Amino acid sequence: MPRGELRIYLGAAPGVGKTYAMLEEAHRRADRGTDVVIALVETHDRPHTAAMIGDLEVVPRRAMAHRGADFTEMDLDAVLARRPDVAVVDELAHTNVPGSRNAKRWQDVHALLDAGITVLTTVNIQHLASLNDVVARITGVEQRETVPDAVVRAAEQVELVDMTPEALRRRMAHGNIYRPEKIDAALGNWFRTGNLTALRELALLWLADQVEEQLDRYRADHDIDDTWETRERVVVALTGGREGETLIRRAARIAARTRGADLLAVHVTRNDGLAGADPAQLARQRVLVESLGGSYHQVVGTDVPQALLDFARGVNATQIVLGASSRGRAAQLFAAGVGVTTIARSGSIDVHLVTHERAGRGRRRGPIPAALSRSRRLAGFGTVLAGLPLLTVLLTTGPALSLVNDILLFLAAVVGVALIGGLWPALAAAVGGSLLLNWFFTPPVGRFTIAEGQNLLALAIFIVVALAVSWVVDTAARRTRQAAQAAADAETLSTVAGSVLRGERPLTALLGRLRETFSLDSVTLLADGLVVAGVGQPACGRAAEADIEVRADDHVLMLIKGRLLQASDRRIVEAFAAQAAIAFKQGKLADAAATNRLRTALLAAVSHDLRTPLASAKAAVAGLRNRDVHFDDEDRDELLATADESLDRLHRLVANLLDMSRLQAGALGVAAVDLGAEEVVPMALEDLGPEGRRVLVRVPDDLPMLRADPGLLERVLVNLVTNALRHSPPDQPPMITGSAHGDTVELRIIDRGPGIPAAKRDDVFLPFQRLGDRDNHTGTGLGLALSRGLTEAMGGTLTPDDTPGGGLTMILALPAVTP
Repeated sequence: MPRGELRIYLGAAPGVGKTYAMLEEAHRRADRGTDVVIALVETHDRPHTAAMIGDLEVVPRRAMAHRGADFTEMDLDAVLARRPDVAVVDELAHTNVPGSRNAKRWQDVHALLDAGITVLTTVNIQHLASLNDVVARITGVEQRETVPDAVVRAAEQVELVDMTPEALRRRMAHGNIYRPEKIDAALGNWFRTGNLTALRELALLWLADQVEEQLDRYRADHDIDDTWETRERVVVALTGGREGETLIRRAARIAARTRGADLLAVHVTRNDGLAGADPAQLARQRVLVESLGGSYHQVVGTDVPQALLDFARGVNATQIVLGASSRGRAAQLFAAGVGVTTIARSGSIDVHLVTHERAGRGRRRGPIPAALSRSRRLAGFGTVLAGLPLLTVLLTTGPALSLVNDILLFLAAVVGVALIGGLWPALAAAVGGSLLLNWFFTPPVGRFTIAEGQNLLALAIFIVVALAVSWVVDTAARRTRQAAQAAADAETLSTVAGSVLRGERPLTALLGRLRETFSLDSVTLLADGLVVAGVGQPACGRAAEADIEVRADDHVLMLIKGRLLQASDRRIVEAFAAQAAIAFKQGKLADAAATNRLRTALLAAVSHDLRTPLASAKAAVAGLRNRDVHFDDEDRDELLATADESLDRLHRLVANLLDMSRLQAGALGVAAVDLGAEEVVPMALEDLGPEGRRVLVRVPDDLPMLRADPGLLERVLVNLVTNALRHSPPDQPPMITGSAHGDTVELRIIDRGPGIPAAKRDDVFLPFQRLGDRDNHTGTGLGLALSRGLTEAMGGTLTPDDTPGGGLTMILALPAVTP
C-alpha cells in the first residue's frame, strides 16, 4: 500500500488563515471527486472558518475525561476505519489528552499516512522544535507544544500562508481572531508589530532553507554542476597567511551588497598534510568569519584550485574571493599559481583577485629544518672520510673490475652515505667519489684527466645520479620527519579540542592542557593587562616575568613560564593562544547572555510582585482618605491590615532583591554568633504572622548550639517555611525538626506538597525560577536561590530531599558549636 502524502500549511502566527486555506484545498479536492473527510478542525469560534467547513463530511470526535474535565480529541480509529482518500487534521503540534492512542497529534498523522491516507494539516512557526528557544527570546513565551522539524521537513508540500503584521493586527482588531475581551491583551503582547515581524521572518527563512534543500536534491539527482544563481554565495579562500583578514573583510563587504547573501570561508589542506598553514592564524580568521555572520569550512585536496572550485560548486557559490599571489615574478614564470588557474577553470563563477601588502613579494620561508639530527650528519661525514678511502683500497688491491663496476660500487657508497647522514654528506661523497674514480680508476690513472669520451660520460652520469639520489633520500627523510611532526601536532590539537569540549571550564582546561603538553611551570592569560585565567605556579602578572610571550590578538596575551620552546612548538602554542582567546571571549559572551537573561527574568518576575502590593496598599490608603465613603471600625481595621500586609510583602521582596545583589557582588556581610535553634525558629515563624502559627515545630531542647548570623538565618527560615506553606495541603501543615549529626546541626523543613522531581532540584535554586511556572502570581522565584546563597555564606548547606510518603524536605545544615 503506498504511503499517503503530507501537505502542511505553515504560518507565522495564529489568525493568518492556515485553517481557512487548508479547508479551501479540501473543497477543491472534494469538487474533483476525491473522498475528503474532516478528522479534526479547530474553528476557535471564528465564523468565517466555521462556514468554510460547509458540506464536507466530519468524523465525530472522541469524548475523553481527564482530572474531572471533559475533552474531545480526533477519533483516530474512526478515521482509519472510514479510510478516506484525504483527511483534514488541524494543529499538527497539539498534545493529546492522556489516555489517547498517541501522545502527540503528529503521531496520529503518521498513523494516517502509514494507512495510505493523504493528510492536510497546519502548524505555526513557533511550534517547530528547533525554533522554540528563539521564539521564547523574541516573545517571552515558551511554547510547550512542539513538533520535531523532521516531521515537517518530510512533508511532500509545505505551503506558507503569509500576511503582513499590519494586516494581521487589523484582523485581530476587527474581532476575526480572538473574542473581544482578549483583543487588547493580545495586541499588547504576542501580536505586537515587532513580534509578528520577527516571526514572519523566521517562517520565510525556514521555508527558504527548505526550498534550498529541495533545489540541492534536484541538482544532485539530475547531475547539474553548473551554478544556479538563486542566492548570492561568496566563498573566500584562506591560506592561513596574514592576508586572510583582508580577504575576509573584502568578501563580507561583497556579500553585504545583496541582502540574504551567504559568506563562506574555506581552507584547502594538501592531502599530504605537510604544507600546513599557521593554525593560530586560521583560528583567528575563523572567529572573524563567524563574527561577520559567515561559516568556516576545511577541505582536503591535492589540486588546490580544483578542490576550491569543487567546494564552490557544491555550495552553489556565485563568487570566489582570492588573494593575489605572494610568489615572486620568477616563480610565476614556471607556474600559473592558484589564482590564475582558478580563474581559468571557474566557468560561470565570478572570481575576485584581491591585492594585499604581501602580493608579489615572494613567500617568506623560515630556515629549512635539517632532515636528520646532528649526530646522524656527523656519522655521514665520518662514513665519507673512512668509507671512500677503504673502498678505494679494496678496489685497487683486489681483482681488477671494469670502470662501470667501479662507478656502481661508488654510487652504492653514496646512497649508503645519504641514508646515514642525509644530503650534505652524500654531496661530499659524490664529489669525493668522482675525484677518486678519476684519479685511481679512469685512464690515464694517477692524473685528473680523462682519455676517452665514454669514461667522461660515465663519470658525469655518476655525479648526476649521485646528486639526484642524495636529494631524493634527503627529501624523503625530511618529509618523513615533517609528517611525524604534523601527526604529533594534529594529535595535540585534537587532544586540546577534546579536553575543552569535555570540560566545564574550557579556558582553564585549555591552559592546563598546554602546560601539561609542553611541561611548563605556569601559563597565564591576560586581557587588556589584567589576569583572567592561569594554571600553575609561579603565575605571571607582567610580560617581563614570563619566559615566553605569545600575542593571541590585540587584547589577549599569553604568558608562559618554564622553558623556551622550539620554533615548531611555538606554532602549536600560538594555536593554543588563539583558542584561549576564543574561549575567553565566548565566556564573556556567555556571562553577558546570562546577565541579560537574569535581567529579563528579574523584570518579568518582579513586575507583578511590585505592582500587586503597591496597588493593594494604594487602594487601601485611598479608600481611607476618601471622605465620601464612611467606614465603620471593622472596615477601617481591615483596610489598614491590607495596607500593612501589602507593605510588609513589598519590604520582603525588596530585601530579597538587595540581598541577592549583595551575594552576587560578594558584598554581603556575615556576623556569625553562637545561638540556639529554639531561639531563631520562633522569631522566623512570628515574622510570618497568622500563617506561621500553622507550622508544627519539633526541635529538641538538647539540640547543640549552632554558629550562624541570626538575621540571615531568620531570613532563610522565613523563605523556606513560606515555600512549604505555599505547597502544603490545608490539612497537612509543614513541620520543622532539628537534629545533630557530628559537627553539624540540621534543621528540616518538611511539607506534604507535590514535591520536586530529582531532575529539577537544581533548577529551583536558580534565581527567578518556579519550575516552569511562567506566570507572576506565585512570587519572584527568588526565595530558594537567596536561601541557599545566605546559607553558604554562613558556612552551611541547603539541600532538597523527598519527604517519605510524598512532599519535599529542605535540609538546612549549619556548623555546630564545639563544647
